[in-house]
Amino acid sequence: MVRLLTFLISLGVCAIRAMCRSRDHLVIENLALRQQVAALKKERPRPVLDDADRAFWVALRTAWPRWASHLIIVQADTVAKWNRQRFRRHWARYSQQQRRPGRPRVDIQIRRLIKQMVLDGWGAPRIHGELMKLGFVVSEATVSRYMPRKPVKPDQLKRWLAFLRNHEEAIAAMDFFTVPTASLRLLYAFLVIDHCRRHILNFNATYNSTAAWVIQQLREAFPYDTAPKYLILDRDSIFSADVMQFIKAMGTTPRRISYRSPWQNPVAERWIGNCRRELLEHVVVLGHRHLVRLARSYIHYYHEDRCHLGLAKDAPNARPVTPPPSSTAKVIALPRVGGLQRRYEWREAA
Repeated sequence: MVRLLTFLISLGVCAIRAMCRSRDHLVIENLALRQQVAALKKERPRPVLDDADRAFWVALRTAWPRWASHLIIVQADTVAKWNRQRFRRHWARYSQQQRRPGRPRVDIQIRRLIKQMVLDGWGAPRIHGELMKLGFVVSEATVSRYMPRKPVKPDQLKRWLAFLRNHEEAIAAMDFFTVPTASLRLLYAFLVIDHCRRHILNFNATYNSTAAWVIQQLREAFPYDTAPKYLILDRDSIFSADVMQFIKAMGTTPRRISYRSPWQNPVAERWIGNCRRELLEHVVVLGHRHLVRLARSYIHYYHEDRCHLGLAKDAPNARPVTPPPSSTAKVIALPRVGGLQRRYEWREAA
């Protein structure tokens, strides 16, 4: 219902702008102010906004560029948060409507037996065989999942870090992450990043990811003979045998990280986290083209302006140090990524 209401409001705003093209900003500003006055007139000490109010501003943000300058009852970031909450509620309701139950929970007796057998020094294959002889129907993968995890040995962690440092010039990484849109669909964003200077070699997104699509993105990321020696990737099923065969055909050695161990692909995961915190949490993504345009603007800021701890607080494209040109020069802020980020530079005082 909220999705339909958002579409109708967006359609109405576009119709008003088409009919009143010469004074469309004045008409839409009047409409926005009237809606806020209606919300403020509710009989409560503090106006409570319902789903219709939230849908109005989410729709108005998509159709009117000057919406934020006339928003007075909430902050602009709140509108983006409403869209994320609406996405979570939609998929929560969708999950509850599914009648087919998920995988049945393993009986507590089996879980206790697994922990008891682990204390005897048994591994997953032997425990699985013993449970089969006792009449329990359970897979070996399930046995491995319920075995207590052993702490990572410090020597293994140090060897992995030493491998990354000694080979960072020959290492790249790739990963997927999801981005919800205003229409409650999921976009699968894909990136390839260089470990040496944190350059984004390729970024793209799709609604339906396939192995052939991933192979095409790798061709664009590594044209001619620019393929790295190692490529780090996770155990996503989309990285199928065809993808692995293509990576090896480029002369690259694929390195899969351990199961549920995102910290073993730190450079890609750090970039995804930065992109979410600095861009995606402050916008409502409308679709594929909108996401790619925003991401390219953020990548340009990431390469040219943003300082990185892993690069001795330098930018990937080696941002130079600029001392003040004179005693009267002042530091000014230059907007980046549509005003979400800043770069500071010296300018002569007028």
